[in-house]
Amino acid sequence: MAENRFDVVGLGSAIVDVLTTEDDSFLAEHGMTKGAMVLIDEEAAHRLYDALGPAREVSGGSIGNTIAGIAGLGGTPAFIGKVRDDQLGEIYAHDIRSVGVHFEHTPATSGPPTARCLIVVTPDAERTLNTYLGIAGLLGPDDIDEAVVTSAQYVLVEGYLWDVDTAKAAIVKAMDLAHTAGNKTAFSLSDSFCVGRFREEFKTLVDERVDVLFANEAEITSLYEVDDFDAALAEVRGRCELACLTRGEKGSVLVTVDEVVEVPAVPTELVDTTGAGDLYAAGVLYGLTHGKDLQTAGRLGALGASEVISHLGPRPEADLKVLAADLLA
Repeated sequence: MAENRFDVVGLGSAIVDVLTTEDDSFLAEHGMTKGAMVLIDEEAAHRLYDALGPAREVSGGSIGNTIAGIAGLGGTPAFIGKVRDDQLGEIYAHDIRSVGVHFEHTPATSGPPTARCLIVVTPDAERTLNTYLGIAGLLGPDDIDEAVVTSAQYVLVEGYLWDVDTAKAAIVKAMDLAHTAGNKTAFSLSDSFCVGRFREEFKTLVDERVDVLFANEAEITSLYEVDDFDAALAEVRGRCELACLTRGEKGSVLVTVDEVVEVPAVPTELVDTTGAGDLYAAGVLYGLTHGKDLQTAGRLGALGASEVISHLGPRPEADLKVLAADLLA
Protein backbone atom coordinates (compact mmCIF):
# COMPACT_ATOMS: atom_id res chain seq x y z
CA MET A 1 0.00 0.00 0.00
CA ALA A 2 1.30 3.44 -0.95
CA GLU A 3 1.98 5.93 1.81
CA ASN A 4 -1.17 7.97 2.41
CA ARG A 5 -0.48 11.67 1.87
CA PHE A 6 -4.18 12.53 1.86
CA ASP A 7 -7.20 11.33 3.81
CA VAL A 8 -9.57 11.66 0.85
CA VAL A 9 -9.23 12.81 -2.74
CA GLY A 10 -12.47 13.98 -4.32
CA LEU A 11 -13.17 13.70 -8.02
CA GLY A 12 -16.00 16.04 -8.96
CA SER A 13 -17.44 18.98 -10.81
CA ALA A 14 -15.77 22.28 -9.92
CA ILE A 15 -18.95 24.34 -9.74
CA VAL A 16 -19.66 27.82 -8.44
CA ASP A 17 -23.10 27.87 -6.82
CA VAL A 18 -25.40 30.81 -7.42
CA LEU A 19 -27.97 30.76 -4.60
CA THR A 20 -31.24 32.64 -4.45
CA THR A 21 -34.58 32.34 -2.66
CA GLU A 22 -37.79 32.26 -4.70
CA ASP A 23 -41.33 30.99 -4.18
CA ASP A 24 -42.93 28.01 -5.88
CA SER A 25 -44.41 30.17 -8.63
CA PHE A 26 -40.87 30.85 -9.91
CA LEU A 27 -40.32 27.11 -10.31
CA ALA A 28 -43.60 26.74 -12.18
CA GLU A 29 -42.89 29.72 -14.41
CA HIS A 30 -39.57 28.24 -15.51
CA GLY A 31 -40.71 24.62 -15.72
CA MET A 32 -38.59 23.37 -12.82
CA THR A 33 -39.28 20.20 -10.84
CA LYS A 34 -38.85 20.94 -7.16
CA GLY A 35 -35.91 19.09 -5.62
CA ALA A 36 -34.45 17.97 -8.94
CA MET A 37 -31.05 18.59 -10.48
CA VAL A 38 -31.17 19.14 -14.24
CA LEU A 39 -28.38 19.87 -16.66
CA ILE A 40 -28.81 23.02 -18.73
CA ASP A 41 -26.85 24.58 -21.60
CA GLU A 42 -24.99 27.88 -21.56
CA GLU A 43 -27.89 29.80 -23.09
CA ALA A 44 -30.31 28.55 -20.44
CA ALA A 45 -27.77 29.35 -17.71
CA HIS A 46 -27.63 32.98 -18.83
CA ARG A 47 -31.42 33.20 -19.23
CA LEU A 48 -32.16 31.83 -15.76
CA TYR A 49 -29.44 33.94 -14.16
CA ASP A 50 -31.06 37.06 -15.61
CA ALA A 51 -34.44 35.98 -14.18
CA LEU A 52 -33.15 35.44 -10.64
CA GLY A 53 -33.55 37.94 -7.85
CA PRO A 54 -30.59 38.90 -5.62
CA ALA A 55 -28.15 35.99 -5.51
CA ARG A 56 -25.04 34.87 -3.67
CA GLU A 57 -22.08 33.20 -5.39
CA VAL A 58 -20.07 30.58 -3.49
CA SER A 59 -17.81 27.75 -4.53
CA GLY A 60 -19.74 24.50 -4.40
CA GLY A 61 -20.23 21.25 -6.23
CA SER A 62 -21.18 18.15 -4.26
CA ILE A 63 -17.72 16.62 -3.91
CA GLY A 64 -16.05 20.00 -3.47
CA ASN A 65 -18.39 20.66 -0.53
CA THR A 66 -17.49 17.34 1.06
CA ILE A 67 -13.77 17.89 0.59
CA ALA A 68 -14.02 21.38 2.09
CA GLY A 69 -15.88 19.89 5.05
CA ILE A 70 -13.13 17.34 5.65
CA ALA A 71 -10.59 20.16 5.67
CA GLY A 72 -12.77 22.08 8.10
CA LEU A 73 -12.62 19.15 10.53
CA GLY A 74 -8.83 19.16 10.35
CA GLY A 75 -8.34 16.54 7.64
CA THR A 76 -5.95 16.56 4.68
CA PRO A 77 -8.05 16.28 1.52
CA ALA A 78 -7.36 16.85 -2.17
CA PHE A 79 -9.65 17.69 -5.08
CA ILE A 80 -9.52 16.95 -8.80
CA GLY A 81 -11.70 19.06 -11.10
CA LYS A 82 -11.56 21.46 -14.07
CA VAL A 83 -12.01 25.25 -14.25
CA ARG A 84 -11.42 27.89 -16.94
CA ASP A 85 -9.23 31.00 -16.68
CA ASP A 86 -12.28 33.18 -16.04
CA GLN A 87 -13.72 35.00 -13.03
CA LEU A 88 -15.67 32.04 -11.69
CA GLY A 89 -12.62 29.80 -12.18
CA GLU A 90 -10.53 32.16 -10.05
CA ILE A 91 -13.23 32.22 -7.38
CA TYR A 92 -13.44 28.46 -7.25
CA ALA A 93 -9.69 27.81 -7.08
CA HIS A 94 -9.15 30.49 -4.44
CA ASP A 95 -12.02 29.31 -2.24
CA ILE A 96 -11.12 25.63 -2.19
CA ARG A 97 -7.41 26.26 -1.60
CA SER A 98 -8.11 28.84 1.10
CA VAL A 99 -9.80 26.23 3.32
CA GLY A 100 -6.83 23.87 3.14
CA VAL A 101 -7.64 21.63 0.18
CA HIS A 102 -4.89 20.47 -2.18
CA PHE A 103 -6.05 21.56 -5.67
CA GLU A 104 -3.23 21.27 -8.18
CA HIS A 105 -4.88 22.45 -11.37
CA THR A 106 -3.86 24.90 -14.08
CA PRO A 107 -6.97 26.65 -15.44
CA ALA A 108 -7.78 25.88 -19.05
CA THR A 109 -7.21 28.71 -21.51
CA SER A 110 -9.82 27.52 -24.01
CA GLY A 111 -13.09 25.64 -24.06
CA PRO A 112 -16.37 26.22 -22.18
CA PRO A 113 -16.46 28.54 -19.14
CA THR A 114 -16.29 27.44 -15.51
CA ALA A 115 -19.34 25.50 -14.35
CA ARG A 116 -22.10 27.08 -12.33
CA CYS A 117 -25.20 25.76 -10.56
CA LEU A 118 -28.23 28.00 -10.16
CA ILE A 119 -29.82 26.91 -6.88
CA VAL A 120 -33.35 28.08 -6.16
CA VAL A 121 -34.30 27.69 -2.49
CA THR A 122 -38.06 27.78 -1.79
CA PRO A 123 -39.67 28.75 1.54
CA ASP A 124 -39.84 25.08 2.60
CA ALA A 125 -35.98 25.01 2.44
CA GLU A 126 -36.01 22.63 -0.54
CA ARG A 127 -33.45 23.35 -3.23
CA THR A 128 -33.89 22.95 -6.98
CA LEU A 129 -30.70 22.83 -9.02
CA ASN A 130 -30.04 23.90 -12.61
CA THR A 131 -26.49 22.99 -13.51
CA TYR A 132 -24.40 24.18 -16.42
CA LEU A 133 -21.39 21.86 -16.37
CA GLY A 134 -19.24 23.97 -18.68
CA ILE A 135 -15.63 22.83 -18.63
CA ALA A 136 -16.24 20.74 -15.50
CA GLY A 137 -18.13 18.31 -17.73
CA LEU A 138 -14.98 17.73 -19.79
CA LEU A 139 -13.19 16.01 -16.91
CA GLY A 140 -11.61 12.88 -18.32
CA PRO A 141 -9.12 10.08 -17.63
CA ASP A 142 -6.15 12.29 -18.55
CA ASP A 143 -7.07 14.64 -15.68
CA ILE A 144 -6.61 11.92 -13.07
CA ASP A 145 -3.40 12.55 -11.13
CA GLU A 146 -2.23 9.03 -10.35
CA ALA A 147 0.17 10.18 -7.63
CA VAL A 148 -2.62 12.00 -5.78
CA VAL A 149 -5.20 9.24 -6.22
CA THR A 150 -2.92 6.45 -5.03
CA SER A 151 -1.77 8.41 -1.98
CA ALA A 152 -5.27 8.93 -0.52
CA GLN A 153 -6.99 6.57 1.89
CA TYR A 154 -10.24 7.07 -0.03
CA VAL A 155 -11.20 8.22 -3.51
CA LEU A 156 -14.62 9.90 -3.44
CA VAL A 157 -16.72 10.41 -6.57
CA GLU A 158 -20.23 11.66 -7.34
CA GLY A 159 -23.06 10.18 -9.36
CA TYR A 160 -23.64 13.53 -11.05
CA LEU A 161 -20.50 12.98 -13.16
CA TRP A 162 -21.97 9.81 -14.66
CA ASP A 163 -23.91 11.92 -17.18
CA VAL A 164 -20.74 12.47 -19.23
CA ASP A 165 -18.93 9.51 -20.83
CA THR A 166 -15.42 10.94 -20.41
CA ALA A 167 -16.10 11.68 -16.73
CA LYS A 168 -17.48 8.17 -16.32
CA ALA A 169 -14.20 6.80 -17.65
CA ALA A 170 -12.32 9.05 -15.23
CA ILE A 171 -14.33 7.67 -12.30
CA VAL A 172 -13.59 4.07 -13.24
CA LYS A 173 -9.91 4.85 -13.70
CA ALA A 174 -9.65 6.58 -10.32
CA MET A 175 -11.47 3.77 -8.52
CA ASP A 176 -9.31 1.10 -10.11
CA LEU A 177 -6.13 3.02 -9.27
CA ALA A 178 -7.26 3.28 -5.66
CA HIS A 179 -7.93 -0.43 -5.34
CA THR A 180 -4.66 -1.35 -7.04
CA ALA A 181 -2.87 0.80 -4.46
CA GLY A 182 -4.70 -1.00 -1.65
CA ASN A 183 -6.92 1.98 -0.83
CA LYS A 184 -10.71 2.39 -0.82
CA THR A 185 -13.46 4.08 -2.80
CA ALA A 186 -16.55 6.04 -1.82
CA PHE A 187 -19.48 6.96 -4.06
CA SER A 188 -22.42 9.33 -3.65
CA LEU A 189 -25.62 8.56 -5.56
CA SER A 190 -26.13 12.37 -5.79
CA ASP A 191 -29.92 12.48 -6.33
CA SER A 192 -32.86 10.22 -7.14
CA PHE A 193 -33.26 11.65 -10.64
CA CYS A 194 -29.64 10.76 -11.34
CA VAL A 195 -30.32 7.25 -10.01
CA GLY A 196 -33.31 6.96 -12.32
CA ARG A 197 -31.12 7.69 -15.34
CA PHE A 198 -28.40 5.18 -14.48
CA ARG A 199 -29.97 2.65 -12.11
CA GLU A 200 -28.48 -0.53 -13.53
CA GLU A 201 -25.04 0.99 -14.05
CA PHE A 202 -25.02 2.32 -10.49
CA LYS A 203 -26.03 -1.07 -9.09
CA THR A 204 -23.15 -2.69 -10.95
CA LEU A 205 -20.74 0.01 -9.77
CA VAL A 206 -21.80 -0.51 -6.14
CA ASP A 207 -21.38 -4.27 -6.41
CA GLU A 208 -18.02 -4.18 -8.18
CA ARG A 209 -16.11 -1.00 -7.28
CA VAL A 210 -17.63 0.85 -4.30
CA ASP A 211 -16.47 0.34 -0.72
CA VAL A 212 -18.51 3.11 0.94
CA LEU A 213 -21.86 4.27 -0.46
CA PHE A 214 -23.64 7.51 0.44
CA ALA A 215 -27.36 7.87 -0.31
CA ASN A 216 -30.47 9.46 1.10
CA GLU A 217 -33.74 7.60 1.57
CA ALA A 218 -35.20 8.62 -1.80
CA GLU A 219 -32.02 7.63 -3.66
CA ILE A 220 -31.56 4.21 -2.07
CA THR A 221 -35.21 3.22 -2.50
CA SER A 222 -35.03 4.35 -6.12
CA LEU A 223 -31.82 2.40 -6.72
CA TYR A 224 -33.41 -0.88 -5.67
CA GLU A 225 -36.95 0.04 -6.81
CA VAL A 226 -38.58 -0.64 -3.47
CA ASP A 227 -41.24 1.33 -1.60
CA ASP A 228 -39.80 1.53 1.89
CA PHE A 229 -36.50 2.23 3.59
CA ASP A 230 -36.18 -1.11 5.40
CA ALA A 231 -36.47 -3.00 2.12
CA ALA A 232 -33.79 -0.81 0.56
CA LEU A 233 -31.52 -1.34 3.56
CA ALA A 234 -31.89 -5.09 3.19
CA GLU A 235 -31.06 -4.86 -0.52
CA VAL A 236 -27.87 -2.81 -0.11
CA ARG A 237 -26.55 -4.63 2.94
CA GLY A 238 -23.44 -6.61 2.02
CA ARG A 239 -23.19 -5.22 -1.50
CA CYS A 240 -20.46 -2.83 -0.35
CA GLU A 241 -18.36 -2.58 2.79
CA LEU A 242 -20.44 0.25 4.27
CA ALA A 243 -23.65 2.01 3.22
CA CYS A 244 -24.37 5.38 4.84
CA LEU A 245 -28.05 6.18 4.45
CA THR A 246 -29.51 9.53 5.49
CA ARG A 247 -33.16 10.14 6.42
CA GLY A 248 -33.45 13.86 7.13
CA GLU A 249 -34.89 14.57 10.56
CA LYS A 250 -34.97 10.80 11.24
CA GLY A 251 -31.18 10.76 11.27
CA SER A 252 -29.06 8.21 9.45
CA VAL A 253 -28.19 4.54 9.38
CA LEU A 254 -24.73 3.08 8.75
CA VAL A 255 -24.93 -0.47 7.46
CA THR A 256 -22.31 -3.21 7.20
CA VAL A 257 -22.69 -6.96 6.86
CA ASP A 258 -22.35 -7.33 10.62
CA GLU A 259 -24.04 -4.28 12.10
CA VAL A 260 -26.65 -1.58 11.67
CA VAL A 261 -25.78 1.66 13.46
CA GLU A 262 -28.52 4.26 13.91
CA VAL A 263 -27.48 7.88 14.41
CA PRO A 264 -29.95 10.62 15.39
CA ALA A 265 -30.10 13.92 13.56
CA VAL A 266 -28.80 17.03 15.33
CA PRO A 267 -31.76 19.39 15.82
CA THR A 268 -31.43 22.79 14.17
CA GLU A 269 -33.49 25.41 12.37
CA LEU A 270 -33.87 24.37 8.74
CA VAL A 271 -33.01 27.19 6.33
CA ASP A 272 -31.55 25.51 3.23
CA THR A 273 -30.93 21.80 2.56
CA THR A 274 -28.14 22.55 0.06
CA GLY A 275 -25.01 20.63 1.04
CA ALA A 276 -26.62 18.50 3.78
CA GLY A 277 -25.62 15.18 2.25
CA ASP A 278 -22.23 16.54 1.25
CA LEU A 279 -21.33 17.62 4.79
CA TYR A 280 -22.70 14.39 6.21
CA ALA A 281 -20.28 12.53 3.94
CA ALA A 282 -17.47 14.83 5.11
CA GLY A 283 -18.04 13.92 8.73
CA VAL A 284 -18.29 10.21 8.07
CA LEU A 285 -15.18 10.11 5.89
CA TYR A 286 -13.21 12.15 8.40
CA GLY A 287 -14.23 9.65 11.04
CA LEU A 288 -13.33 6.64 8.92
CA THR A 289 -9.90 8.05 8.08
CA HIS A 290 -9.12 8.98 11.69
CA GLY A 291 -9.89 5.73 13.47
CA LYS A 292 -13.37 6.60 14.76
CA ASP A 293 -16.04 3.94 15.25
CA LEU A 294 -19.17 4.00 13.07
CA GLN A 295 -21.33 5.69 15.71
CA THR A 296 -18.83 8.54 16.09
CA ALA A 297 -18.33 8.85 12.32
CA GLY A 298 -22.08 9.05 11.86
CA ARG A 299 -22.40 11.68 14.59
CA LEU A 300 -19.70 13.76 12.89
CA GLY A 301 -21.71 13.50 9.70
CA ALA A 302 -24.92 14.52 11.45
CA LEU A 303 -23.17 17.50 13.01
CA GLY A 304 -21.84 18.70 9.66
CA ALA A 305 -25.25 18.34 8.01
CA SER A 306 -26.91 20.21 10.88
CA GLU A 307 -24.52 23.13 10.58
CA VAL A 308 -24.88 23.56 6.84
CA ILE A 309 -28.70 23.42 6.73
CA SER A 310 -28.93 26.18 9.34
CA HIS A 311 -27.96 28.87 6.81
CA LEU A 312 -28.01 29.62 3.10
CA GLY A 313 -25.12 28.08 1.21
CA PRO A 314 -23.45 24.70 0.75
CA ARG A 315 -20.40 25.07 3.01
CA PRO A 316 -20.04 25.52 6.78
CA GLU A 317 -19.95 28.99 8.24
CA ALA A 318 -19.06 27.86 11.77
CA ASP A 319 -15.76 26.27 12.82
CA LEU A 320 -16.42 22.54 12.56
CA LYS A 321 -13.46 21.67 14.75
CA VAL A 322 -14.95 23.72 17.56
CA LEU A 323 -18.46 22.30 17.08
CA ALA A 324 -17.12 18.74 17.01
CA ALA A 325 -14.46 19.11 19.71
CA ASP A 326 -15.95 16.39 21.93
CA LEU A 327 -16.23 13.93 19.03
CA LEU A 328 -12.73 14.70 17.73
CA ALA A 329 -11.05 14.25 21.11
